[in-house]
Amino acid sequence: MMAVTEEVEVWLHREPVDFRRQINGLVLIVEQEMEADPFAKRIYAFTNRRRDRARLLEGFQGYLQTDGYSGYDSLGTQPGIVHVGCFAHARRKFHEAWKAQGGGKKKAKRGKGSKAAQGFEWFRTLYRIERDLRDLTPEERYRVRLERTKPVLDEMREWLEDSRGTVPPESLTGKAMTYLHNQWPKLVRVLEDGRLPLDTNDVENSIRPFVLGRKAWLFADTVAGAEASANLYSLVETAKANGIEPFAYLRFLFQRIPTAECLQDFEALLPYRLDRSLLASS
Repeated sequence: MMAVTEEVEVWLHREPVDFRRQINGLVLIVEQEMEADPFAKRIYAFTNRRRDRARLLEGFQGYLQTDGYSGYDSLGTQPGIVHVGCFAHARRKFHEAWKAQGGGKKKAKRGKGSKAAQGFEWFRTLYRIERDLRDLTPEERYRVRLERTKPVLDEMREWLEDSRGTVPPESLTGKAMTYLHNQWPKLVRVLEDGRLPLDTNDVENSIRPFVLGRKAWLFADTVAGAEASANLYSLVETAKANGIEPFAYLRFLFQRIPTAECLQDFEALLPYRLDRSLLASS
């Protein structure tokens, strides 16, 4: 089993809370049956306390992949959970530093030989290798990563240790290096299992519809409304992840829910457990 998680801020209209300290917002957890493709579950949940994240993962065992947000650190200490980092978030910080130095602009020379540019190039090398591994089995990907990715990571680590003291720690490049250094033990765990992706981009893609929708409706009125939205987004995104057209699934679901009498009946209606023949005949 593997879970990847991401958070996005949700504003409440009528709740007397300090948004800056108490509301973390909507957490999205993508849970994958490691032997199955595509992802099985996408679980949105409205949270306002750190312990809510632990509750969502209660009983979970396997790989947990997140960005470097410190609020996730305690989750990685739970028995049975192996915390994995996200290369995309580490890469993003070097890219931002590189862009701030003029990187990427036409005829721009600044930033070409900078530490930010060098760091960004390490990530480009890693992702070029990963593109070659896209169609391999997990076992093949594990083997090739040891042959091709591990030597790059070893050189990258040596470069990082040699470079950290050469830039101001409060600069964008310095912050990128500190982030990479702190996340390193979690990042290199992708070498342990060929089923692990380099990053959490899949969960970010899944949360994008919610972020786009939020631009239209702006906020939830109450906690109950936020939780209702989380439940609906969970069903829609899980249906999409399992190759089911969302509108057809919701129409089928609303027809069948009144006839469900026990927990097993409700579970049978979940997208990843659904008998597709029933959906076709509805």
